[in-house]
Amino acid sequence: MTYPQTVDYLYSRLPMFTRIGASAFKKDLTNTIALCDALNNPQNKYKTIHVGGTNGKGSTSHMLAAIFQKAGYKTGLYTSPHLKDFRERIRVNGKMVSKSFVTKFVKEHQTLISAIEPSFFEVTVAMAFSYFEQQQVDIAIIEVGLGGRLDSTNIIQPELAVITNISLDHTNMLGNTFAEIAFEKAGIIKKNTPVIIGEHHPETDPVFIKKATEQNANLIFAQDDLIVTNIAKNVDTLKVDVIQKDQTLFKNLALDLTGGYQLKNILTVIEASLQLKKLGYNLTDKAILDALKSVKKLTGLQGRWQTLHKKPLTICDTGHNKAGIAEVVENIKQTPYENLHMVIGMVKDKDINAVLALLPSQARYYFCQPQLERALPAAELKEQALQYQLRGEAFTSVADALQTAQNAANEKDLIFIGGSTFVVAEII
Repeated sequence: MTYPQTVDYLYSRLPMFTRIGASAFKKDLTNTIALCDALNNPQNKYKTIHVGGTNGKGSTSHMLAAIFQKAGYKTGLYTSPHLKDFRERIRVNGKMVSKSFVTKFVKEHQTLISAIEPSFFEVTVAMAFSYFEQQQVDIAIIEVGLGGRLDSTNIIQPELAVITNISLDHTNMLGNTFAEIAFEKAGIIKKNTPVIIGEHHPETDPVFIKKATEQNANLIFAQDDLIVTNIAKNVDTLKVDVIQKDQTLFKNLALDLTGGYQLKNILTVIEASLQLKKLGYNLTDKAILDALKSVKKLTGLQGRWQTLHKKPLTICDTGHNKAGIAEVVENIKQTPYENLHMVIGMVKDKDINAVLALLPSQARYYFCQPQLERALPAAELKEQALQYQLRGEAFTSVADALQTAQNAANEKDLIFIGGSTFVVAEII
């Protein structure tokens, strides 16, 4: 198969969560274990860091990868979903996996894939683990796909586990309460392995403490150890001071990811770096500072409060659940503009009413639908939005919605694009 044929095979022949939703989620690790056993368990040939959580795990994974790269480590990075190119999921030192490796991997293991009948995600996890072994990485940052306990990535034995936060998302698979979801996320906590928790929550803290105690894992809440102060933000940079026990740990730390929610992720990443130093990793202050001001360039990260144009200011963000949209709305409030234009699309299996209830009513809406089976039809989204006094037009494509918004906006307006990762993917 050619590379396009190979990717089409992966998309069309294997159950894929982004395409069909919950029915693609395999609720055990059997397939992943069988695949990796057949590959001689490549995930055990290098060091790993495991990153989970509801929101922020992608940004956190990319920041940690950038730090290791700047510190001179050959660094693997596995994330999901991708925005434009399947190969975004698997990177070494910021460079995407080669098309030839993807094609060769599928060709060599097609019989194995047919025999095991894994999901799309299970195959891509095994492919990433194999690629990192071939590339002889020093360390790989592995982002959890969904949940944690039963996620395909959870066959690794990491140096450190990181759980960014917990909010209500994928409740049909992970549970309907914060505690139930935290139980699934806590599944990545391993015996005698330190774990960083990004945020406190009264319902989830006991779950994490119980699991860490059972596993004899040193548990650190980043918020207990570090704070950020002197916050300054412009279109391109977020600057902060990081304080530890009344001492300035980092002065004027600059981050090229400017969403206000990154303030939480910075604490998580710095705390993780401090613990990794204790484990013997040479992560200097200079490496950390240099990395964080160039995360996008070093790792290829896109879609996090990303500025696409400046006149009119056009920003996209992949936040897609209640907590993520709440952060988006807060960022919008902090952004000066004359008129607000919202290009919004969603998928069917999200808590749509909870998201719509948060969106600003003083805006013109351009409801759209991304090109995938799970997309909520734009006309339905428009109807539901009316219940929350959100008014606008419905468009069958993201491109048409954005073009109409651009035609209507003046230079001092703000155009926001989001509601779904897949909406952002179509305009980047």
